[in-house]
Amino acid sequence: MDINAILNGLEAKHPGEKEYLQAVKEVLMCVEDVYNQHPEFEKAKIIERMVEPDRIVTFRVTWIDDRGEVQNNIGYRVQFNNAIGPYKGGIRFHASVNLSILKFLGFEQTFKNALTTLPMGGAKGGSDFSPRGKSEAEIMRFCQAFILGLWKNLGPDRDVPAGDIGVGGREVGYMYGMYKKLVNECTGTFTGKGLSFGGSRIRPEATGFGALYFVQSMLAAKNDSIEGKTIAVSGFGNVAWGATLKATELGAKVVTISGPDGYIYDPEGISTKEKIDYMLYLRATGDDVVAPYAEQFPEATFYPNEKPWGQKVDIALPCATQNEVDGEDARRLVDNGVLLVAEVSNMGCTPEAIDTFINSRTTYAPGKAVNAGGVATSGLEMSQNAEHLQWSAEEVDARLHEIMRNIHTQCVEHGTEPDGFINYMKGANIAGFMKVAEAMMGQGII
Repeated sequence: MDINAILNGLEAKHPGEKEYLQAVKEVLMCVEDVYNQHPEFEKAKIIERMVEPDRIVTFRVTWIDDRGEVQNNIGYRVQFNNAIGPYKGGIRFHASVNLSILKFLGFEQTFKNALTTLPMGGAKGGSDFSPRGKSEAEIMRFCQAFILGLWKNLGPDRDVPAGDIGVGGREVGYMYGMYKKLVNECTGTFTGKGLSFGGSRIRPEATGFGALYFVQSMLAAKNDSIEGKTIAVSGFGNVAWGATLKATELGAKVVTISGPDGYIYDPEGISTKEKIDYMLYLRATGDDVVAPYAEQFPEATFYPNEKPWGQKVDIALPCATQNEVDGEDARRLVDNGVLLVAEVSNMGCTPEAIDTFINSRTTYAPGKAVNAGGVATSGLEMSQNAEHLQWSAEEVDARLHEIMRNIHTQCVEHGTEPDGFINYMKGANIAGFMKVAEAMMGQGII
């Protein structure tokens, strides 16, 4: 496999799509050796087929705001790969959404879903619409208009969306309601639904919970435990909230959260019900800021326009967005003696940051492994819908815990180097790639 030739070809066809090209490069560099051991992959052009989405649906979303004015946004659905099951992946509503970001997310989702061992392919979708500052009625009308442009491409055995940034239970409910009206069927075509109409227990917490279960396994592999560890978390939405909640339950202390305005450092820990619930309150205000936390809890300090990675902690959990930890951030974490870094956001670290961690032998794990708990629980929601049942929180949590342990096992199997260092990035990419490649080979050239 000539990685440079493949990347140069992609860049020529898709100029400027930096996030997508970054994600492809990471996977290709990790799987090069194992790929070259399988000449049948080369003959079937597995890589060339795998790095391009099956299809991209792009459509205009027209809706009317509260002033009666017509508004237009762009809607997307990137159906990347369905070799192992129906397309599965979230929908993101944010002003920053573009095709490069959605292609990178769909590509990552393909391997993440493969790691769960559940029968789900990879997809991602969204719009440049931002719910921030919009009324409830405007959000509902936009969600309904979005589904009017997409519904024919969805279905329980075709494509099953979920939430992502800007899309929570409210937005999923509005989209599912319109979809159900259009198809005149009650099916499990969306996940992240409300409990009263087919949703799964612990789904809002699942990404954060699963990440901490994975971190537990990482520490156990080092003959260590999470109890008593200090943790830096970025973000303050559902993912950061779930991670903070589970970390506290497991005996660790989260000392930071962050937003676009800066970060909070709370030396006493974001470890009480009042403080953890306040994270949800901050998100519910729609202001997208964390500064009020320091006003509510005077023992905390707000650092405007800074990231939390300069604080001395045992564990760093990026939970916000892609490329939020750069090379300089990584060096500060390493210099401060961080024990491990686990991406809870998708591609949360830049290539320079990842190189810094791996070269310094700092334990690091990528989002496609660490944050798979969210889509794993969505897969469990699909199973519950298919059975017309709703499982208890304990049953869902036990299955989630088992899935995350199994993902960790796959990473160790494929990522352990001769000196015993576990290269989780390599392990996750190889394990996910091999499952998808073998499925594609088994289904012929299509």
